[in-house]
Amino acid sequence: MPDAVAALQAAVRRRTVAGNAKDDAEFDGLHADLREQFPRLFATCEQVDLPDHALLLRWPGAADERPLVLMAHQDVVPVNPRDDWTHPAYAGDVVDGVLWGRGTLDCKGSLVAICAAVEELIADGVQPAQDVWLSFGSDEEVFGHTAPAAVAALQERGVQPWLVLDEGGMAVSGAFPGVSAPLAVIGLTEKGVANLELVARAEGGHASMPPKRSAPARLARAILALEKHPAPARLSEPTVEMLRRLAPHTSGPLGMVVGRAAALRRPLAEVFARLGPATAAMARTTYAITQLSGAPANNVLATTATAGVNMRVAIDESAEDAIERVRTVVGDDVEVVVHSCYDPSPVADLGDAFQLLERITREVMPDVVPVPYVVLAGTDARHFQRVWPNCYRFNPFRMSEAQRQSLHNVDEHLEVQSYLEGIAWYRALLRAL
Repeated sequence: MPDAVAALQAAVRRRTVAGNAKDDAEFDGLHADLREQFPRLFATCEQVDLPDHALLLRWPGAADERPLVLMAHQDVVPVNPRDDWTHPAYAGDVVDGVLWGRGTLDCKGSLVAICAAVEELIADGVQPAQDVWLSFGSDEEVFGHTAPAAVAALQERGVQPWLVLDEGGMAVSGAFPGVSAPLAVIGLTEKGVANLELVARAEGGHASMPPKRSAPARLARAILALEKHPAPARLSEPTVEMLRRLAPHTSGPLGMVVGRAAALRRPLAEVFARLGPATAAMARTTYAITQLSGAPANNVLATTATAGVNMRVAIDESAEDAIERVRTVVGDDVEVVVHSCYDPSPVADLGDAFQLLERITREVMPDVVPVPYVVLAGTDARHFQRVWPNCYRFNPFRMSEAQRQSLHNVDEHLEVQSYLEGIAWYRALLRAL
C-alpha cells in the first residue's frame, strides 16, 4: 500500500502554479508521482484526455447509473519570495505531526486523499456500486478552462452525476459564536464573482500645482462611498437552515435566537453584518479594494487613477444587479469597468445525496456537527452545478482559525492525523454508495 503521507509530501514539492507562471514540467512531475504512488488506481481507471494537464478518470462501478464525481485541483497559488514561512513552502516538511506547505489545504490534500482512498479500496477488491469519476483540474486558481472541459467531456458521454463533491467547506472550529463543537460546513452553493475596476480621470500636469479634484481624490471618494454604503444585509435560505441546525449546539440565549432564524431573518442579518468579516460575508455581497494605481512618478499629476474591486455576489442577487448598485454608489465621477463576472451558483438540495454526506461525516467524525453552508470563495464546482444541481463542497479535514488564515497565505499546513481521517472519510463514502 502507498505511504499516503509521503504521497502528499511529494505532491506539495511540485510547484504546480497555474497561469503565467505555469511550468509544464511541474505538472508532468506531479502526474508521474501520482502514477508511481497509486498504480492500481491508474491501472483500473479509464482516463479521458483533457487539455493542459487536467485529469479525468473513471473508476467503473457495478452500474453506471447515479455516478459520483469527486473533485480537487492540482494547481496552487504562487508563493511570495519575500514571505517568511515557518517551514519552506514547497518542502513538504512533517514536523510534530503537521505537514507544512503550499497546497496542503488548497487543495492537494484532498486530491491525494481521494487517490489514496481509491487505491486502498481497489487493493481490497472493492468495486463501487456506482461509477466514480475523479476530476482534477489544473487551473482553478486562475478561473481557467479545464473544469468546463471536464463538464463537456462528461456531457459527451451522457454522464448524469447523482452527486458531485468538490472543495469548499471543512470541519472548522471556533467559526461561530457560542458553538464549541467543530462544524462540518458542507457547501450547497457559492457566491458569484465580479472583477471590476474603478477609473477616475482628470487633467494632468506638474505636481507643484495640484487641482482640487484630482483623479486620485475622485477615486478616493468613490472607494469611501463603497465602504460607507455596503450592500444590503440579508440571510439566504441555506444560511437560515444552517442556523436552525446550529441552534441545539449554540450556548446561552444566542441558541434560542438562531433557532428562530426564519422569523428573525432581518435583525439577524444586521447582527451578522456587524460581527466580523466572515459573518458579514455570509450576509451580503462584499466589495474588496485590491489594487491601486495612479501617476507614473511622484512629481506628476495622475491623469488616471484606478482601483481594482473584487466583488463576491450574494446568492440571492445577480452579478448584473450588484454591478449596477456599485455604479449608483460611486456616482458619475468614476467609471466602473467590468473585467469579468459570473452569477452565484444554483443551490443544491438537502436530499439523499446531502444526507449521505451528513451520515458519513457523523460516522467518521462523531464529534463534528454537519451543517449546510454558502461557500464564500470560488470553486470549480460552479461549472458542474450549472448543469447538474447536486453539487456539494466539503474537504473532510479539520481546520483551525490559524489554518483558515493560512489559505492563500504563509504557513499553510495540515495535521497528519486530520489528513488520515480525511482518507478514511473518502473511503467510507465510496463504500457507502
